[in-house]
Amino acid sequence: MKRLKNILSFIGIIFIVGLGIQAVQSSFSTTNRNPQKNTEDPDSAVQDYNVYALPLPENLNFAGEKVPVENSDIHERMDRELLVNTYWQSNGLLLIKRAHKYFPIIEPILEKNGVPDDFKYLAVAESGLTQIVSPAGATGFWQLMEAAAEENGLEVNDNVDERYHIEKATEAACQYLKDAKERFGTWTLAAAAYNAGNYGISKQQERQEVNDYYDLLLGSETERYVFRILALKEILGNPEKYGFNFTEKDMYSLVETKEVSVDTAVSNFAQFAKEFGINYKILKIHNPWLREAHLNNRSRKLYQLKIPEKGSYTYQP
Repeated sequence: MKRLKNILSFIGIIFIVGLGIQAVQSSFSTTNRNPQKNTEDPDSAVQDYNVYALPLPENLNFAGEKVPVENSDIHERMDRELLVNTYWQSNGLLLIKRAHKYFPIIEPILEKNGVPDDFKYLAVAESGLTQIVSPAGATGFWQLMEAAAEENGLEVNDNVDERYHIEKATEAACQYLKDAKERFGTWTLAAAAYNAGNYGISKQQERQEVNDYYDLLLGSETERYVFRILALKEILGNPEKYGFNFTEKDMYSLVETKEVSVDTAVSNFAQFAKEFGINYKILKIHNPWLREAHLNNRSRKLYQLKIPEKGSYTYQP
């Protein structure tokens, strides 16, 4: 009897596996076939999923500097980044939503410092407009390393890290970019140097005896870098053109805040937050540069903390 049960179980397993294989084959043949036009009705078609090649935009430029897409190498590199970033739809839509929230902070700082508006897309390429930390330790929207941050006026320690302060980090990035532009002569090379470092670009210019970014053979990351910024500029600047559909109510927006001056130590930010009718989490969301649950501030430095206005933290579509 036991042997008979085993045989029947084995037959049942084979039957179930067979049905599964048949279902997978049927599903594959349905979802992966090429679109077939109805010969009787040319206007109708069976279309499961279509991916289209994308024409490169005309008069492509970065910060007003022409991109030589007539060069086949440059054309292919630009085409790659436009395709990759267009068809990564979920990420693209998130970037559009975040840009709506954070570009109003970044744009006036770039303008004030005489840095072209296109550099806001460098921040998108660097961090996706999120407060990330790279494996190498680059931090914040602008992915500043500690040494570069301190060289450009930011405070960086265990207690306070202003690389997380959007406004101050943007100011520091502007200073770095302006110095690189003065050194290399073009904004395109300044952008490349932001990725590879001033020394890295200078070394390759000397080695290869060329000066233009588009003539340099660089590491794969830096070779893609400017083209990714250009692709993001094109897509975020013309989202409907690339198939992104949304309304104003879908966008992320800044919460209205007021500034509170602090020039003393703060022993407990949880208690501090309660004094303003918010909690520790909300305080840290709006002041991510505060890295610990307290503020040492032995030097009595003046800090400006952002506190959400009453009622402004409620989502309103």
